[in-house]
Formats: sequence, structure tokens, C-alpha cells
Amino acid sequence: MAQRQKVPQRLGWVISGVFWTVAGGLASLASWRFLQYWYRLFRQPRLAPREIPAQIDHHTTIEEKALQIAAANLRAGIERRRLPDGQQKLVLCAGTRNFREPWARDFAFASFGLLELEETRAVKETLEVFLLYQRPSGQFPVKVHSTSVLDRYLHSLFGREQPTRAPIRPKYVTAHNTISLDGNGLLVIAALNYAARTGDHAFIQGHWPALQKAMAWLESHTHRPDGLLFQGPFADWADSIARQGRVLYTNVIFWKALLEMAQAASRYGSPEEQRHFEQRAEQVKQAINDHFWRADLGYFVTNQVFDNLSSSGNLLAIAWGLTTPEQAHSILDRMVEFGMANPVPTQTVHRAYPRQFIALENRLGGIANYHTSAAWLWLGAWHVIALARMERLTEAELLLYRISRVIVRDGAVHEVYAPTGQYLSSFWYTSEAPLTWSAGMVVYANYVYRRHVAEAQERPTAKKEG
Repeated sequence: MAQRQKVPQRLGWVISGVFWTVAGGLASLASWRFLQYWYRLFRQPRLAPREIPAQIDHHTTIEEKALQIAAANLRAGIERRRLPDGQQKLVLCAGTRNFREPWARDFAFASFGLLELEETRAVKETLEVFLLYQRPSGQFPVKVHSTSVLDRYLHSLFGREQPTRAPIRPKYVTAHNTISLDGNGLLVIAALNYAARTGDHAFIQGHWPALQKAMAWLESHTHRPDGLLFQGPFADWADSIARQGRVLYTNVIFWKALLEMAQAASRYGSPEEQRHFEQRAEQVKQAINDHFWRADLGYFVTNQVFDNLSSSGNLLAIAWGLTTPEQAHSILDRMVEFGMANPVPTQTVHRAYPRQFIALENRLGGIANYHTSAAWLWLGAWHVIALARMERLTEAELLLYRISRVIVRDGAVHEVYAPTGQYLSSFWYTSEAPLTWSAGMVVYANYVYRRHVAEAQERPTAKKEG
């Protein structure tokens, strides 16, 4: 009997020994990998200090100096990155510290500035990367990346360059696990703008079916019977805010993409396609006016839940010609009244969203105002463009000066600015610098403003009779 008891007892010892051996081995392996990770992290070069362009002293005005800094910041984001198949592409990254990767939204806006600087190859090849990773459904990636969120954060926290050895791969959902609609429309706009500015019609001719699929994917997210895009929470550029349903900003981009496709269809498509996109653009424009315009307030509201003035959708509507002159002046007047360009152009909204609609991580991280009372220079750039388009050149000049002042003061184009006028920073997060999205838009706004000034100077002065 005693002998029989020893067998299972010994078996138990064996099993226990195997378990602890395996557990110890796994723990050792995990520890080894942990140590290897930190070893690799601290072997990465330290983030280089931002360099001020050498030629900046040759310029006398603060606007010229800021333009030189913004242009240098924008070019600093252009990198050669490897794809999984081994080929390499010249792409524009959103930043150098926090966001060293191409984002659809950031790149699309920044491409306007890149083209002003004649950085056409970076625009073309970044577009090619997003087109390469377009899904059969027509959806473009939100971004292409090679590092995780935690990896990027730790490298930033310890002041190390993000590694770029791994090939970039697509990501189709946001950090909140939602899909982003605005990136799809913006890439269509960017691609067509690239062809219009460079004359590279073969590029669009070859990718016309992809652009059609991109628009069809957007159409699959429209709401009937008005035909406006319907989005989930945390899904557009203001991705720390749970605004959902029909959102002004997203639908203005949708309208612009439809309009550009209608104009392009005369060259790259068919008469039937041209009529289709023209009709849809007109339908969406009317629906935007019906759904968002509030004559009693004098601006387009954000959506059905929030009746605040969100600068992104309103300024794009003016700059791209969706508004009537009366609407445009009314919006710009309200923005002056609300002080949305003080001290840094331009604040995201004139009245903050209720706290319960702001992402928890932003509240815990001390940057709850990231998409509320904070100011972004890309919005300031569109503010300048909207004012210039409406021939309010003195106001546009003032805003361009305010933008230039903070760029020269900081020596860089920062991601976001607090109501104090300083760049946003907390214990857990510091504003990206440079941010190529804003740098590109500042460059673009400078050139657009100058063209409007030149046109105004060339315009013949009306002579009084008698």
C-alpha cells in the first residue's frame, strides 16, 4: 500500500518540477527580452535638437522667418522608408518625436505646402504607399507605421529617436478602434490636387479606379435620405471627442472630394461619372446647408448634439467655396466676436464640449482641452486662407503675423497651443514639434495670402466719373 502511494507522489514531484522549470524558463526568456528591449531603446540616438535654418537671418520680417522655419520643419518629415516587399518610398511622416510615421489626414493637408515647395516626389510616393494599401472595399489606411503606440511613447519619453528599421505596414482603425472617414476623402483631394499642380495626369489615369473605389467606400457610410456621411465617435481629426453621426467637418471634406471628382471625371472618367459626381456634390452641399446652417447663430453648427462653432468645418467651407459670401462673412465675424484667433490662431471650437464627451485618456493626461480651447496652426492657416478669399486681407495679415510670432519664438511649428499662447504640455504629454501637418499648412497659407495680395494690387482701381 505504501509503495502504491509513492508512485503518484513521485509523479506529482515530477510534474511540479517540470512546471517550475518551464515557468522559470519563460520568466528568464521574458526578462531577457525585456532587457534586450531597453538595451535597444537606449542604443537609439538621442533626439537631435531642432535646427533653425541658417538663412533665417537674411530675412527681415517675422513672417519670412516663420516661413523659412515652417518649410524646414516640413522637409524634415520627409524620409525614405521600407515596405514589406523590400521596395523603398519617400514618404512624409507626421512628426519626428511622437509621430514618425505617415498619417493619411496629416499628409493630405501637408501636401498643399509640399507642392508649394515643389517637393513633388514626396507627395507622389506617399500617395503611392496609401494607394498600395487600399483595401478592395476602397478604404485607405488611417496610417502606415512600424512601431506600437507604447514603443513610440517610451522612445519619446526618454528622448530617443524612433526606430525605422522595420517595414511600414497599414493600420485601418483608430486608437479608439473606430474607422476614420475624413482620411479617405482627403487623400482623394490630395491626389487630384497633385495632378492639377504638377500636370502628372498619367498618375491619376492609372489610379482613377482606386479613387472611384475610395468614393464608393465613403458612399457606403452615408445616411439616407440626406446622403450625408454618418460617423462613429472619436473618428475624425478631433479624435478625443465623442462627436458622432453627421459631423460638419467630415461632410465638408466629402463634398469637396465629390466636387474634385466631378471636375476630374471630364479628363479621366466618363460623362456619366461626371454627371454623377456633380449631382452628388450638389446634393451634399444642399444637405450641409439644410442640416448644419443656423441663421440665428450665424455659422454652421458641429452636429445635432453640439451647436458650437467648430473652426475646421466652417473655415474649410469658406476656403473651398461651399458658403455664400453672406455666410462666409457671418462666420468670420462670429469668430472675431468669440476671439477664436487670440492669442494663437485658431481655437478648435468657440465653446468647449461637455466633459463627458472628452476621451478619458485626455482627461487623465491633463490635456482635456486638446480639441476644445487649444489652438492649432493648421486651423490658423485655413483661417488666413478664408479671410484672404473673402478679401479681408488686413485681418489675414494680422493672423499670419500671430502665427509667425509663435513659430519664431519657439523655433518650430508645434502641434497644439494652450490658451496662454504657449505650446501645450503636461506631465504625460508634450506637443509634437515639428508637426508637418501644421507646417505644411502654414507654408500653403503664406503662398495663398501672397497671391491674393498680388491680385488685389493688380486689380484696376475704379475711377470716379466727372
